[in-house]
Amino acid sequence: MIHQYKNNGYYIVLDVNSGSVHVVDQIAYDAIACLEAMNCAHTVDTLQESKTREKLLEELGNTYQEEDLKEVLEAIVELTKAGQLFTQDIYEDYIDEVKQRKTVVKALCLHIAHDCNLACKYCFAEEGEYHGSRALMSYEVGKKALDFLVENSGNRHNLEVDFFGGEPLMNWQVVKDLVAYGRELEKTNNKRFRFTLTTNGVLLNDEVQEFVNREMDNVVLSLDGRKEVNDKMRPFRNGKGSYDLIVPKFQKLADSRNQEKYYIRGTFTRENLDFSKDVLHFADLGFKQISIEPVVGEDTDHYAIRPEDLPVIFEEYDKLAKIMVDREREGKGFTFFHFMLDLEGGPCVAKRLSGCGSGTEYLAVTPWGDLYPCHQFVGQEEFLLGNVEEGLVKKDIVEDFRGCSVYSKESCKSCFARFYCSGGCMANSYKFHNTINDTYEVSCEMERKRVECAIMIQAALADEEGMMSDEKE
Repeated sequence: MIHQYKNNGYYIVLDVNSGSVHVVDQIAYDAIACLEAMNCAHTVDTLQESKTREKLLEELGNTYQEEDLKEVLEAIVELTKAGQLFTQDIYEDYIDEVKQRKTVVKALCLHIAHDCNLACKYCFAEEGEYHGSRALMSYEVGKKALDFLVENSGNRHNLEVDFFGGEPLMNWQVVKDLVAYGRELEKTNNKRFRFTLTTNGVLLNDEVQEFVNREMDNVVLSLDGRKEVNDKMRPFRNGKGSYDLIVPKFQKLADSRNQEKYYIRGTFTRENLDFSKDVLHFADLGFKQISIEPVVGEDTDHYAIRPEDLPVIFEEYDKLAKIMVDREREGKGFTFFHFMLDLEGGPCVAKRLSGCGSGTEYLAVTPWGDLYPCHQFVGQEEFLLGNVEEGLVKKDIVEDFRGCSVYSKESCKSCFARFYCSGGCMANSYKFHNTINDTYEVSCEMERKRVECAIMIQAALADEEGMMSDEKE
């Protein structure tokens, strides 16, 4: 499968099955498109057949010189020989092995507090309550959760625990106590805990900052961008905005971590489709690690993104990508989470095919110790897997999640971005289609655009490096 597109003046060709990216000139771009349109197996032999060359000359001979087309075809043949163009899908036959592979639990999302001091209008957790009542996780339940993780992690050394909510700082003493308990478990079990804290920052202070910088491998800071945008969607329960209180605290924390091992995470809605301005607002505030993600809401929610909003959203991603290239060249670069793409390595094959590992490698734990596939399934009783005392009881649900992949979802099979998003969010699939083996098309459209922008950014920066090298020579 070949995917071709033009962005910011670049002609880009993605060979989907190999992951090879080619930045080409217009003649090569048109020749590859012409060959892709031919109803044939794109092997080296077929590309070298005289009828292939004749067809190419017939289609493009009025636009390009014959010698130029022959030269381009030779280059295409060489790339195909090298396994970088027109490659076949070798992964579908491998999917059964992926389904049957032995997995261990390696990450927990601890719902340390089903309570919150903000009243965000789009909150999927219903202001921290998750379809239930307000509750704080006890130290005893948290200990059992960490014990469960160690006992079910096999030989895996690095384990991940995210203190989540609601707002976890509302249960701060238990957070500190569980980190201390985790450090004790490390000594006797040959494990290494990587702790993360997700916070809205209301209760952030010097004592919290010092502890976080010493113990947390990552911190997620929740803020939506410009003051008017944030305060409209993320107010206190009394309706007052949270921006003025939170921003200075977040700036101080980010600087204290040397602008590393954190990211500031916002949500854009139909109320701020010009979200590139919010990303740039974060950058201008000094933040270097930035994420702003699309809201997922019901069709009846006034803030929910609709299919008709997609053209505007695509323009925003294009605009942001171009600005990021310019700022990087000026020495003012920053990281945008959705444009992070490793074209040389990336995740292993199993991850490319099956995604985040929710329900198998990654689980959410409620304040009373119940286990769910991830935080977005919490409160949906049909996805209750067990608890930290008895372990995973509903093995059939676990197997359902293990079998979910880009090949169990029809729309993924023909999507060029499938090995980057790994099939998308299973919770969103269930929300809109009542099955985890489908996709949320609005989200898919945005992901495809983000992949295109991410590749363009790398092409532009590589082009810049190439020009600089030429100048040095």
